[in-house]
Amino acid sequence: MPRLPVFMQSLIDAQENPFVLIDAEYRIVAANRAYRASYGIEDEEQLIGRCCHEVSHHLDSPCHAHGEDCPHQQVFQTGVAHQVLHTHYDHQGRAEHVRIKGHVIEGPAGERYLGEAIFPLAMAQDMDCEEMRLIGRSPAFLHAIERLSQAAASGASVLLLGESGVGKELAAHFVHAQSPRAGRGFLAVDCASISEALFESEIFGHERGAFTGCIGRKQGLFELADGGTLFLDEVGEIPLAMQAKLLRVLETGEFRRVGGREILRADVRVVAATNRDLRQMVSEGRFREDLYYRLACITVPLPSLRERRSDIPALAEALLARLTAGSGRRYYLTGDALVSLGRHDFPGNIRELRNILQRAAALARNGAIGAEDLDLPMPAAAGPTPQGVVASLPAMPLREMELAALQELLARFEGNRRQVADALGVSERTVYRKLRQYKLA
Repeated sequence: MPRLPVFMQSLIDAQENPFVLIDAEYRIVAANRAYRASYGIEDEEQLIGRCCHEVSHHLDSPCHAHGEDCPHQQVFQTGVAHQVLHTHYDHQGRAEHVRIKGHVIEGPAGERYLGEAIFPLAMAQDMDCEEMRLIGRSPAFLHAIERLSQAAASGASVLLLGESGVGKELAAHFVHAQSPRAGRGFLAVDCASISEALFESEIFGHERGAFTGCIGRKQGLFELADGGTLFLDEVGEIPLAMQAKLLRVLETGEFRRVGGREILRADVRVVAATNRDLRQMVSEGRFREDLYYRLACITVPLPSLRERRSDIPALAEALLARLTAGSGRRYYLTGDALVSLGRHDFPGNIRELRNILQRAAALARNGAIGAEDLDLPMPAAAGPTPQGVVASLPAMPLREMELAALQELLARFEGNRRQVADALGVSERTVYRKLRQYKLA
Protein backbone atom coordinates (compact mmCIF):
# COMPACT_ATOMS: atom_id res chain seq x y z
CA MET A 1 0.00 0.00 0.00
CA PRO A 2 1.48 3.41 -0.99
CA ARG A 3 2.70 5.66 1.80
CA LEU A 4 1.03 8.96 2.61
CA PRO A 5 2.85 12.22 1.98
CA VAL A 6 4.94 13.31 4.96
CA PHE A 7 2.79 16.38 5.65
CA MET A 8 -0.40 14.28 5.98
CA GLN A 9 1.28 11.82 8.36
CA SER A 10 2.57 14.77 10.41
CA LEU A 11 -0.95 16.15 10.75
CA ILE A 12 -2.20 12.75 11.90
CA ASP A 13 0.60 12.39 14.45
CA ALA A 14 -0.24 15.85 15.82
CA GLN A 15 -3.60 14.59 17.09
CA GLU A 16 -3.58 13.90 20.83
CA ASN A 17 -6.46 11.41 20.74
CA PRO A 18 -6.34 8.18 18.75
CA PHE A 19 -6.69 9.05 15.07
CA VAL A 20 -6.81 6.77 12.04
CA LEU A 21 -7.10 7.30 8.27
CA ILE A 22 -9.19 4.71 6.40
CA ASP A 23 -9.74 4.22 2.67
CA ALA A 24 -12.94 3.29 0.82
CA GLU A 25 -12.22 -0.42 1.27
CA TYR A 26 -12.07 -0.13 5.11
CA ARG A 27 -8.27 -0.47 5.04
CA ILE A 28 -6.15 1.53 7.46
CA VAL A 29 -3.85 3.87 5.56
CA ALA A 30 -2.25 5.68 8.51
CA ALA A 31 -2.65 6.03 12.29
CA ASN A 32 -1.01 8.01 15.06
CA ARG A 33 0.82 6.60 18.07
CA ALA A 34 -2.20 7.02 20.36
CA TYR A 35 -4.26 4.78 18.06
CA ARG A 36 -1.57 2.11 17.88
CA ALA A 37 -1.17 2.20 21.66
CA SER A 38 -4.94 1.79 22.15
CA TYR A 39 -4.93 -1.47 20.22
CA GLY A 40 -1.52 -2.78 21.30
CA ILE A 41 0.19 -2.49 17.90
CA GLU A 42 3.67 -1.05 18.23
CA ASP A 43 4.88 -1.62 14.68
CA GLU A 44 3.08 0.57 12.16
CA GLU A 45 3.77 -1.99 9.42
CA GLN A 46 1.58 -4.49 11.29
CA LEU A 47 -1.32 -2.05 11.18
CA ILE A 48 -1.28 -0.53 7.69
CA GLY A 49 -3.53 -2.41 5.27
CA ARG A 50 -5.64 -4.10 7.97
CA CYS A 51 -9.37 -3.41 8.08
CA CYS A 52 -10.61 -0.97 10.70
CA HIS A 53 -13.38 -3.31 11.89
CA GLU A 54 -10.82 -6.09 12.42
CA VAL A 55 -8.68 -3.89 14.68
CA SER A 56 -11.32 -2.07 16.75
CA HIS A 57 -14.28 -4.49 16.72
CA HIS A 58 -12.49 -7.84 16.28
CA LEU A 59 -14.90 -8.61 13.41
CA ASP A 60 -14.21 -9.82 9.89
CA SER A 61 -16.90 -7.60 8.34
CA PRO A 62 -17.84 -3.90 8.75
CA CYS A 63 -19.83 -2.84 11.78
CA HIS A 64 -22.83 -1.72 9.70
CA ALA A 65 -23.20 -5.36 8.64
CA HIS A 66 -23.97 -6.03 12.31
CA GLY A 67 -26.60 -3.33 12.59
CA GLU A 68 -24.33 -0.62 14.02
CA ASP A 69 -24.24 3.01 12.93
CA CYS A 70 -21.02 3.01 10.86
CA PRO A 71 -19.14 6.32 10.39
CA HIS A 72 -17.30 4.83 7.37
CA GLN A 73 -20.54 4.03 5.58
CA GLN A 74 -22.10 7.41 6.40
CA VAL A 75 -19.08 9.53 5.45
CA PHE A 76 -18.44 7.75 2.15
CA GLN A 77 -22.11 7.81 1.19
CA THR A 78 -22.90 11.39 2.16
CA GLY A 79 -19.57 13.22 2.27
CA VAL A 80 -20.69 14.76 5.56
CA ALA A 81 -18.99 14.45 8.95
CA HIS A 82 -20.64 11.87 11.21
CA GLN A 83 -20.46 11.20 14.95
CA VAL A 84 -21.36 7.92 16.70
CA LEU A 85 -21.01 6.08 20.00
CA HIS A 86 -19.41 2.64 19.75
CA THR A 87 -17.96 -0.15 21.85
CA HIS A 88 -14.40 -1.00 20.81
CA TYR A 89 -12.15 -3.81 22.04
CA ASP A 90 -8.45 -3.47 22.83
CA HIS A 91 -5.80 -6.11 22.10
CA GLN A 92 -6.71 -7.96 25.30
CA GLY A 93 -10.40 -8.10 24.36
CA ARG A 94 -11.47 -5.55 26.96
CA ALA A 95 -14.47 -3.43 26.03
CA GLU A 96 -14.09 0.34 25.82
CA HIS A 97 -16.93 2.77 25.19
CA VAL A 98 -15.89 5.54 22.79
CA ARG A 99 -17.23 8.50 20.87
CA ILE A 100 -16.10 8.62 17.24
CA LYS A 101 -16.01 11.66 14.96
CA GLY A 102 -15.62 10.78 11.30
CA HIS A 103 -14.57 13.39 8.73
CA VAL A 104 -13.94 13.42 4.98
CA ILE A 105 -10.23 13.77 4.20
CA GLU A 106 -9.14 14.55 0.63
CA GLY A 107 -5.82 13.08 -0.49
CA PRO A 108 -3.27 14.84 -2.77
CA ALA A 109 -4.72 13.16 -5.88
CA GLY A 110 -8.35 13.86 -4.92
CA GLU A 111 -8.91 10.44 -3.35
CA ARG A 112 -11.29 10.33 -0.39
CA TYR A 113 -10.49 8.95 3.05
CA LEU A 114 -12.28 8.67 6.37
CA GLY A 115 -10.46 10.51 9.13
CA GLU A 116 -11.62 8.98 12.40
CA ALA A 117 -10.93 10.66 15.74
CA ILE A 118 -11.65 8.51 18.79
CA PHE A 119 -12.56 9.91 22.21
CA PRO A 120 -12.62 7.29 25.01
CA LEU A 121 -15.55 7.46 27.42
CA ALA A 122 -14.81 4.59 29.81
CA MET A 123 -13.25 1.16 29.96
CA ALA A 124 -15.49 -1.65 31.18
CA GLN A 125 -13.41 -2.07 34.34
CA ASP A 126 -13.90 1.64 35.12
CA MET A 127 -17.62 0.98 35.44
CA ASP A 128 -17.36 -1.34 38.43
CA CYS A 129 -18.53 -0.87 41.97
CA GLU A 130 -18.65 -3.37 44.83
CA GLU A 131 -22.05 -4.80 43.87
CA MET A 132 -22.19 -4.71 40.10
CA ARG A 133 -21.00 -2.82 37.05
CA LEU A 134 -22.62 -0.86 34.27
CA ILE A 135 -23.00 -3.21 31.31
CA GLY A 136 -24.27 -2.60 27.80
CA ARG A 137 -23.59 -1.41 24.28
CA SER A 138 -27.05 -0.37 23.09
CA PRO A 139 -27.35 3.19 21.73
CA ALA A 140 -29.48 4.28 24.71
CA PHE A 141 -26.89 2.93 27.16
CA LEU A 142 -23.91 4.48 25.35
CA HIS A 143 -25.61 7.89 25.22
CA ALA A 144 -26.13 7.70 28.99
CA ILE A 145 -22.47 6.76 29.55
CA GLU A 146 -21.32 9.71 27.43
CA ARG A 147 -23.53 12.06 29.41
CA LEU A 148 -22.26 10.63 32.71
CA SER A 149 -18.64 11.04 31.55
CA GLN A 150 -19.25 14.68 30.68
CA ALA A 151 -20.92 15.24 34.03
CA ALA A 152 -18.04 13.59 35.91
CA ALA A 153 -15.50 15.95 34.37
CA SER A 154 -17.47 19.11 35.14
CA GLY A 155 -17.56 19.11 38.94
CA ALA A 156 -21.16 20.42 38.96
CA SER A 157 -24.06 18.86 40.84
CA VAL A 158 -25.69 15.98 38.94
CA LEU A 159 -29.32 14.83 39.00
CA LEU A 160 -29.90 11.26 37.79
CA LEU A 161 -33.39 10.58 36.46
CA GLY A 162 -34.88 7.17 35.87
CA GLU A 163 -37.34 4.53 36.92
CA SER A 164 -36.80 2.45 40.02
CA GLY A 165 -34.21 -0.26 39.48
CA VAL A 166 -32.34 1.22 36.48
CA GLY A 167 -29.05 1.44 38.38
CA LYS A 168 -28.90 5.03 39.60
CA GLU A 169 -26.43 4.25 42.40
CA LEU A 170 -24.15 2.49 39.91
CA ALA A 171 -24.30 5.60 37.74
CA ALA A 172 -23.44 7.77 40.76
CA HIS A 173 -20.44 5.53 41.50
CA PHE A 174 -19.35 5.96 37.89
CA VAL A 175 -19.56 9.77 38.08
CA HIS A 176 -17.47 9.72 41.26
CA ALA A 177 -14.89 7.26 39.88
CA GLN A 178 -14.41 9.32 36.71
CA SER A 179 -14.13 12.65 38.55
CA PRO A 180 -11.10 14.36 40.15
CA ARG A 181 -12.56 13.26 43.52
CA ALA A 182 -12.11 9.58 42.70
CA GLY A 183 -9.50 9.05 45.42
CA ARG A 184 -11.75 10.42 48.14
CA GLY A 185 -14.85 9.06 49.84
CA PHE A 186 -18.17 8.13 48.27
CA LEU A 187 -21.12 8.06 50.66
CA ALA A 188 -24.70 7.17 49.78
CA VAL A 189 -27.93 7.81 51.64
CA ASP A 190 -31.45 6.68 50.79
CA CYS A 191 -33.52 9.75 51.60
CA ALA A 192 -36.73 7.72 51.58
CA SER A 193 -35.52 5.55 54.47
CA ILE A 194 -34.79 8.40 56.93
CA SER A 195 -37.58 9.85 59.01
CA GLU A 196 -38.03 13.60 59.11
CA ALA A 197 -37.04 13.67 62.80
CA LEU A 198 -33.66 12.06 62.07
CA PHE A 199 -32.89 13.55 58.67
CA GLU A 200 -31.01 16.62 59.90
CA SER A 201 -28.94 14.58 62.35
CA GLU A 202 -28.07 12.01 59.66
CA ILE A 203 -26.93 14.60 57.14
CA PHE A 204 -25.30 17.20 59.42
CA GLY A 205 -24.50 15.22 62.58
CA HIS A 206 -25.27 16.13 66.18
CA GLU A 207 -23.58 17.14 69.43
CA ARG A 208 -23.84 15.37 72.76
CA GLY A 209 -27.19 16.07 74.43
CA ALA A 210 -28.75 17.52 71.26
CA PHE A 211 -31.90 15.50 71.84
CA THR A 212 -33.30 12.92 74.26
CA GLY A 213 -31.19 9.78 74.27
CA CYS A 214 -28.24 11.44 72.52
CA ILE A 215 -25.14 10.37 74.46
CA GLY A 216 -22.31 11.48 72.17
CA ARG A 217 -21.19 13.51 69.20
CA LYS A 218 -21.85 12.15 65.72
CA GLN A 219 -20.43 13.35 62.42
CA GLY A 220 -23.00 13.68 59.65
CA LEU A 221 -22.70 12.32 56.12
CA PHE A 222 -21.94 15.76 54.70
CA GLU A 223 -18.99 16.13 57.02
CA LEU A 224 -17.75 12.59 56.39
CA ALA A 225 -17.89 13.15 52.61
CA ASP A 226 -15.57 16.17 52.78
CA GLY A 227 -13.47 16.19 49.59
CA GLY A 228 -15.55 13.43 48.02
CA THR A 229 -19.05 12.73 46.75
CA LEU A 230 -22.36 12.45 48.59
CA PHE A 231 -25.07 10.50 46.77
CA LEU A 232 -28.63 11.46 47.73
CA ASP A 233 -30.87 8.69 46.43
CA GLU A 234 -34.62 9.34 46.15
CA VAL A 235 -33.99 13.04 46.73
CA GLY A 236 -37.66 13.78 46.08
CA GLU A 237 -38.44 12.24 49.47
CA ILE A 238 -36.53 14.89 51.46
CA PRO A 239 -38.97 16.60 53.88
CA LEU A 240 -39.90 20.10 52.77
CA ALA A 241 -38.72 21.55 56.08
CA MET A 242 -35.23 20.10 55.51
CA GLN A 243 -34.92 21.28 51.93
CA ALA A 244 -34.03 24.86 52.91
CA LYS A 245 -31.20 23.65 55.17
CA LEU A 246 -29.87 21.36 52.45
CA LEU A 247 -29.96 24.23 49.96
CA ARG A 248 -27.94 26.46 52.27
CA VAL A 249 -25.20 23.91 52.80
CA LEU A 250 -25.00 23.21 49.07
CA GLU A 251 -24.60 26.90 48.31
CA THR A 252 -22.18 27.82 51.09
CA GLY A 253 -20.54 24.57 52.18
CA GLU A 254 -21.26 25.65 55.76
CA PHE A 255 -23.38 23.84 58.36
CA ARG A 256 -23.86 23.19 62.07
CA ARG A 257 -24.38 19.89 63.78
CA VAL A 258 -27.72 19.54 65.51
CA GLY A 259 -27.31 21.11 68.97
CA GLY A 260 -24.01 22.71 67.98
CA ARG A 261 -22.88 26.34 67.67
CA GLU A 262 -19.68 25.91 65.70
CA ILE A 263 -19.92 26.62 61.98
CA LEU A 264 -18.29 23.76 60.06
CA ARG A 265 -17.25 23.62 56.41
CA ALA A 266 -17.00 20.76 53.92
CA ASP A 267 -16.20 20.54 50.22
CA VAL A 268 -18.70 17.99 48.90
CA ARG A 269 -19.97 17.21 45.43
CA VAL A 270 -23.59 16.10 45.43
CA VAL A 271 -25.04 13.57 43.02
CA ALA A 272 -28.78 13.17 43.49
CA ALA A 273 -31.25 10.71 41.99
CA THR A 274 -34.99 10.35 41.77
CA ASN A 275 -37.69 8.34 40.01
CA ARG A 276 -40.20 11.15 40.56
CA ASP A 277 -41.06 14.20 38.47
CA LEU A 278 -39.39 16.96 40.47
CA ARG A 279 -40.64 19.66 38.11
CA GLN A 280 -44.20 18.58 38.81
CA MET A 281 -43.44 18.52 42.54
CA VAL A 282 -42.09 22.08 42.27
CA SER A 283 -45.30 23.25 40.57
CA GLU A 284 -47.32 21.59 43.33
CA GLY A 285 -45.25 23.24 46.08
CA ARG A 286 -43.85 19.93 47.35
CA PHE A 287 -40.23 20.60 46.31
CA ARG A 288 -38.32 23.86 46.47
CA GLU A 289 -37.65 25.35 43.06
CA ASP A 290 -34.31 26.85 44.15
CA LEU A 291 -33.14 23.46 45.48
CA TYR A 292 -34.22 21.77 42.26
CA TYR A 293 -32.08 24.09 40.15
CA ARG A 294 -29.17 23.71 42.57
CA LEU A 295 -29.28 19.91 42.26
CA ALA A 296 -30.06 19.79 38.53
CA CYS A 297 -27.02 21.61 37.16
CA ILE A 298 -26.57 18.56 34.94
CA THR A 299 -29.42 16.11 34.46
CA VAL A 300 -28.77 12.61 33.14
CA PRO A 301 -31.76 10.43 32.14
CA LEU A 302 -30.99 6.73 32.58
CA PRO A 303 -32.79 4.37 30.16
CA SER A 304 -35.15 1.68 31.37
CA LEU A 305 -34.37 -1.94 30.57
CA ARG A 306 -37.12 -2.12 27.95
CA GLU A 307 -35.37 0.78 26.15
CA ARG A 308 -32.17 -1.28 25.90
CA ARG A 309 -33.41 -4.83 25.33
CA SER A 310 -30.31 -5.79 23.35
CA ASP A 311 -28.30 -5.43 26.60
CA ILE A 312 -30.43 -7.99 28.46
CA PRO A 313 -28.33 -11.10 27.56
CA ALA A 314 -25.05 -9.52 28.73
CA LEU A 315 -26.68 -8.12 31.86
CA ALA A 316 -28.30 -11.46 32.66
CA GLU A 317 -25.02 -13.32 32.19
CA ALA A 318 -23.13 -10.95 34.50
CA LEU A 319 -25.86 -10.98 37.15
CA LEU A 320 -26.15 -14.75 37.05
CA ALA A 321 -22.39 -15.16 37.44
CA ARG A 322 -22.37 -12.87 40.48
CA LEU A 323 -25.45 -14.44 42.06
CA THR A 324 -24.08 -17.98 41.75
CA ALA A 325 -20.42 -17.26 42.52
CA GLY A 326 -19.12 -19.75 45.04
CA SER A 327 -21.90 -22.25 44.40
CA GLY A 328 -19.53 -24.66 42.65
CA ARG A 329 -21.96 -25.04 39.76
CA ARG A 330 -22.04 -23.36 36.36
CA TYR A 331 -25.39 -21.79 35.54
CA TYR A 332 -26.46 -20.67 32.08
CA LEU A 333 -29.57 -19.43 30.30
CA THR A 334 -31.04 -21.53 27.51
CA GLY A 335 -32.17 -20.02 24.23
CA ASP A 336 -35.85 -20.12 25.16
CA ALA A 337 -35.01 -18.37 28.46
CA LEU A 338 -33.27 -15.54 26.59
CA VAL A 339 -36.24 -15.18 24.25
CA SER A 340 -38.58 -15.07 27.26
CA LEU A 341 -36.47 -12.37 28.92
CA GLY A 342 -36.41 -10.40 25.69
CA ARG A 343 -40.22 -10.39 25.61
CA HIS A 344 -40.66 -9.17 29.18
CA ASP A 345 -41.16 -5.43 29.86
CA PHE A 346 -39.34 -5.37 33.25
CA PRO A 347 -41.28 -2.69 35.15
CA GLY A 348 -38.73 -3.20 37.94
CA ASN A 349 -35.80 -2.93 35.50
CA ILE A 350 -32.42 -4.39 36.48
CA ARG A 351 -33.50 -4.99 40.07
CA GLU A 352 -36.37 -7.12 38.76
CA LEU A 353 -34.03 -9.00 36.40
CA ARG A 354 -31.75 -9.77 39.33
CA ASN A 355 -34.62 -11.16 41.41
CA ILE A 356 -35.90 -13.26 38.51
CA LEU A 357 -32.48 -14.81 37.97
CA GLN A 358 -31.92 -15.43 41.68
CA ARG A 359 -35.20 -17.33 41.91
CA ALA A 360 -34.55 -19.20 38.65
CA ALA A 361 -31.10 -20.34 39.75
CA ALA A 362 -32.62 -21.87 42.87
CA LEU A 363 -35.11 -23.83 40.76
CA ALA A 364 -32.88 -24.80 37.85
CA ARG A 365 -31.78 -28.39 37.29
CA ASN A 366 -28.16 -29.13 36.41
CA GLY A 367 -27.42 -25.42 36.06
CA ALA A 368 -29.56 -24.95 32.93
CA ILE A 369 -32.11 -22.15 33.36
CA GLY A 370 -35.02 -22.52 30.96
CA ALA A 371 -38.00 -20.31 30.27
CA GLU A 372 -40.12 -22.30 32.72
CA ASP A 373 -37.64 -21.55 35.53
CA LEU A 374 -38.01 -17.80 34.97
CA ASP A 375 -41.75 -17.99 35.76
CA LEU A 376 -42.54 -14.90 33.67
CA PRO A 377 -46.09 -14.03 32.63
CA MET A 378 -47.02 -15.30 29.20
CA PRO A 379 -47.43 -12.63 26.51
CA ALA A 380 -50.91 -12.03 25.14
CA ALA A 381 -51.96 -14.71 22.66
CA ALA A 382 -53.58 -12.31 20.26
CA GLY A 383 -51.57 -10.27 17.77
CA PRO A 384 -47.89 -10.56 16.86
CA THR A 385 -45.48 -11.90 19.44
CA PRO A 386 -43.57 -9.10 21.25
CA GLN A 387 -40.36 -7.99 19.55
CA GLY A 388 -41.24 -10.04 16.47
CA VAL A 389 -40.16 -13.39 17.92
CA VAL A 390 -41.62 -16.34 16.01
CA ALA A 391 -44.83 -17.26 17.81
CA SER A 392 -44.76 -20.97 17.15
CA LEU A 393 -42.86 -23.52 15.13
CA PRO A 394 -43.74 -27.13 14.33
CA ALA A 395 -42.00 -29.83 16.35
CA MET A 396 -38.51 -30.34 14.97
CA PRO A 397 -34.94 -30.81 16.22
CA LEU A 398 -33.58 -27.80 18.12
CA ARG A 399 -30.96 -27.03 15.46
CA GLU A 400 -33.60 -26.93 12.71
CA MET A 401 -35.90 -24.84 14.91
CA GLU A 402 -33.15 -22.30 15.54
CA LEU A 403 -32.28 -22.17 11.84
CA ALA A 404 -35.94 -21.71 10.88
CA ALA A 405 -36.36 -18.90 13.43
CA LEU A 406 -33.29 -17.08 12.11
CA GLN A 407 -34.43 -17.42 8.51
CA GLU A 408 -37.91 -16.15 9.36
CA LEU A 409 -36.58 -13.13 11.26
CA LEU A 410 -34.02 -12.30 8.56
CA ALA A 411 -36.80 -12.27 6.00
CA ARG A 412 -39.10 -10.24 8.25
CA PHE A 413 -36.50 -7.57 8.96
CA GLU A 414 -34.93 -7.66 5.48
CA GLY A 415 -31.57 -8.82 6.79
CA ASN A 416 -31.19 -6.12 9.47
CA ARG A 417 -29.15 -7.91 12.14
CA ARG A 418 -29.74 -5.33 14.84
CA GLN A 419 -33.51 -5.81 14.56
CA VAL A 420 -33.07 -9.59 14.55
CA ALA A 421 -30.95 -9.33 17.71
CA ASP A 422 -33.54 -7.10 19.42
CA ALA A 423 -36.30 -9.52 18.45
CA LEU A 424 -34.43 -12.44 20.01
CA GLY A 425 -33.24 -10.45 23.01
CA VAL A 426 -29.58 -11.27 22.29
CA SER A 427 -26.54 -9.27 21.22
CA GLU A 428 -25.75 -8.55 17.58
CA ARG A 429 -22.48 -10.42 18.03
CA THR A 430 -24.45 -13.54 19.03
CA VAL A 431 -26.65 -13.21 15.94
CA TYR A 432 -23.58 -12.85 13.76
CA ARG A 433 -22.02 -16.02 15.20
CA LYS A 434 -25.27 -17.92 14.58
CA LEU A 435 -25.48 -16.67 11.02
CA ARG A 436 -21.97 -17.89 10.35
CA GLN A 437 -22.74 -21.20 12.06
CA TYR A 438 -25.70 -21.80 9.75
CA LYS A 439 -23.93 -20.24 6.73
CA LEU A 440 -26.50 -17.44 6.53
CA ALA A 441 -23.97 -14.58 6.76
